[in-house]
Amino acid sequence: MKEKLTCYIIDDEPLAQEILEEYIAKVSFLELKGVFMSPLEAVAPLEKDKPDLLFLDINMPDLDGLSFIPMLNPKPMIILTTAYDQHAIKAFELEVKDYLLKPFSFERFYKGILRLYQEQSPRHSQEVNKTIPDSKNEQKYIFLKVGHRIQKVAIKDILFVEGMKDYLRIHTPQEKIMTLISFAKLEELLPARDFARVHRSFMVAIDKIDHIEKNRIQIGDQLIPISDTYAEAFYNKLKGLA
Repeated sequence: MKEKLTCYIIDDEPLAQEILEEYIAKVSFLELKGVFMSPLEAVAPLEKDKPDLLFLDINMPDLDGLSFIPMLNPKPMIILTTAYDQHAIKAFELEVKDYLLKPFSFERFYKGILRLYQEQSPRHSQEVNKTIPDSKNEQKYIFLKVGHRIQKVAIKDILFVEGMKDYLRIHTPQEKIMTLISFAKLEELLPARDFARVHRSFMVAIDKIDHIEKNRIQIGDQLIPISDTYAEAFYNKLKGLA
């Protein structure tokens, strides 16, 4: 049985590489053996090292990830990491093990690789489950796609989030960040204890609330409405934190 899964990263975005490196470093049963900007750079090292697992981006210059997969022999387990969801069906036809849609949280990452590790080393599963990293204590920031870049956002800086049709506007003391992501996806990324949806168009950071009056939340100079749909769950959450 394997004590660790060796892995490679192939992604042409330095920040995306950095996120994966940080996530991998938190997991005791993963060992990072190589990081590459393109599939072509990784061909020779892959043949030599034969890693167990490959984190592979899809959209890359010269050769995209989906075209690269059939060329692999032997083929490691593959987890695709991409900002685009339209390739999911093709990916699973190629028998990839998981499909991580950027930006993905550590929790989502960990669930996927834990499942793979348990499949490979079932005798270690119980021990690993006892030592799942405390992601709430460790998570200090999230990564969001903003235009053509992925931006690091400190969780402690988020005041509230405002829905803008297909986009969300994240308000911090320093700036307002527009990102193409849904509230449901953002809620997966943020610690549930610290944030609450209060309206179809608003989510608030609980520790940034100045006061609540007449079903309106004051955060700085902003008044945020609490709708009937979310009021009961929101007030119950506040009671649970008291």
